[in-house]
Amino acid sequence: MPLHPEAEPFVARAREQFPDLGGEVTDAATARRLSAARSSRRPRPEVERTEDRLIPGSYGVEVPVRIHWPSTATALPMIVYFHGGGWVLGDLDSHDGLARTMANAAEAIVISVDYRLAPEHRYPAAVEDAYSATVWAAEHAAELGGDATRLVVAGDSAGGNLAAVTALQCQERGTPDLAFQLLIYPITDHDFTTESYVDSSLDCMLTKQHMMWFWDEYAPDLEVRDHPHASPLRADDLTGLPPAHVLTVGMDPLRTEGRRYAERLKEAGVPTSTQHCPGLFHGFAPDSEQIPVAAEAMRELFAVLRAALG
Repeated sequence: MPLHPEAEPFVARAREQFPDLGGEVTDAATARRLSAARSSRRPRPEVERTEDRLIPGSYGVEVPVRIHWPSTATALPMIVYFHGGGWVLGDLDSHDGLARTMANAAEAIVISVDYRLAPEHRYPAAVEDAYSATVWAAEHAAELGGDATRLVVAGDSAGGNLAAVTALQCQERGTPDLAFQLLIYPITDHDFTTESYVDSSLDCMLTKQHMMWFWDEYAPDLEVRDHPHASPLRADDLTGLPPAHVLTVGMDPLRTEGRRYAERLKEAGVPTSTQHCPGLFHGFAPDSEQIPVAAEAMRELFAVLRAALG
């Protein structure tokens, strides 16, 4: 299906302003400059309070986080959020507007995690940071004014991968208990032969070429990619995972694997809702306020999240 007419101008402007978007990716530094230039234009809604912290990670590593409070209320739900960017791009600033919007819309404390990036820190560094941040959030809920019984992991793209993997780890280790997982066009596998990879185009904003490069930077060992902590779709058993909401988009090489992961969750008895946006492109969420149909999709997503959190 083609792009929604309301999305076409955004994609056209992105190609004009950043003509290298569809080209060959050669190094992380160049890709990060391009990504930072795009994200610097995103608005940042006001929240009640924001604080940057360094929290303890694994093996003595400190993990930067940015915490957003939507109000002065206490016992608020808590969302640990992981940004997208193929495990190579993105940071606290690139998705700051989305994290702030999520805090206000869900009436929840949002803890945005600046996990270590590849290729400087390859798999499983990001996985370790994601789990450490989630444990920290649960342990410090009272201090933050949050409710540890309403703890969510959420993320988009590579961040959606980390959210799904963190949910798997919480189940495997028995702690912390999660109330929900929110997966926005997540990476769940490394199979480049799926239907959505075959029919992807530049309108997707993310291409097969991009994803092959991201996987090479993050997990160059092909055997490592088969591990469920890299490709959660390959997990043997998804039984007992927290309820999930999975959003997919039509213009996205990851569409098939996102849909398959939602199906696997349902087959395992996990309460799972899905949301498909046929005319939208991969990566739309941080820029959704610029595209009416995308803004409506995010309102629907946040309504599901609010309902899940009670």
